[in-house]
Amino acid sequence: MIGGMGKAGKALRQVLGTYGISQNRLAVTMGINRSTVYQWVNEVSDPLAEAVTEIVKALENIDEAAAEDFINLYLGRFLEKNDLREEDNS
Repeated sequence: MIGGMGKAGKALRQVLGTYGISQNRLAVTMGINRSTVYQWVNEVSDPLAEAVTEIVKALENIDEAAAEDFINLYLGRFLEKNDLREEDNS
């Protein structure tokens, strides 16, 4: 997994808190059970890659800035590593 165990949950918890988005609102927007979002946020389980895509889409519907922050928090270090690799290959 790109983000690593629990990283998606940590990023999601931070974004929901920062933007005042409830777990229930995210669950309703995604069309999933609230307990699933609870498990992600509390790092009981990690969302699959497909679910991460759906999280981003749902956050975009609620608040685009929240979606951007989630992407940056979840993939930021991964993207930075890729950017460094690309610079090394230049």
